Amino acid sequence: MSEHDITRAEHIEYVLRLADNVLILGQRISEWCGHAPVIEEDLALSNMALDLIGQSRLLLTHAGELEGKGRDEDQLAFLRVERDFRNVTLMEVPNEDFGRTTVRNFLFSAFQVLLWDKLSASTDRALAAIAAKSLKEARYHLNHSAEWVIRLGDGTALSQQKTQAALDYLWPYSAELFADSPVDAAAAAAGIGPAWSALEAEWEALVLPVLAEATLVVPARTPFKSFGKFGRHSEHMGHLLATMQYMQRTYPGAQW
Repeated sequence: MSEHDITRAEHIEYVLRLADNVLILGQRISEWCGHAPVIEEDLALSNMALDLIGQSRLLLTHAGELEGKGRDEDQLAFLRVERDFRNVTLMEVPNEDFGRTTVRNFLFSAFQVLLWDKLSASTDRALAAIAAKSLKEARYHLNHSAEWVIRLGDGTALSQQKTQAALDYLWPYSAELFADSPVDAAAAAAGIGPAWSALEAEWEALVLPVLAEATLVVPARTPFKSFGKFGRHSEHMGHLLATMQYMQRTYPGAQW
């Protein structure tokens, strides 16, 4: 089956989901700028946020080109409404504390390393090029966050408690990464990118040994489901977008 067997709408949605995940997580991580526990981590988190925003810019530009309606990266980032975003809910939940940010970065960057690697062979050449560049950044994010998860989980009684609480809170949301969708099936059949559900076993092989070394207990899967990638977001998404989109909506068309 060739690339042309996927509909344009499905192709765009697959790319938008990639873009929205890194855009929204980049926005969340940027909230730590000036507030991280140590200056080195303040710089590291700011740089990670910039990496993610950079990835989102490339992906949103590509999605706009596929759409062919003249929308650029700024319009897609700042002028879409909540229901049109396709990020998983895991990206939008509040940071709460450094432990939650660290655990989320770890869970997601492990997924991204696998996903970017597969996307590097995409039949969508522009997407393959973005993936090859982003893979290098995701590997750094994974190594950095894994070291912190181990340090916090296998640290003091308080750091272990907070990191376990973060994992308990975030783990149910991670299931959405691997929920099947018709768009995934179409993208996989056309060679655009993998069905995300196909990455679950490899993801667990990356994640579980680190959590064990961090002396953290992996929660059991529950019937809980989140549906952010289908446009059904948590109560936190509206507040995040109000902050992220304020300047563009207040001063339409403003440029630096």
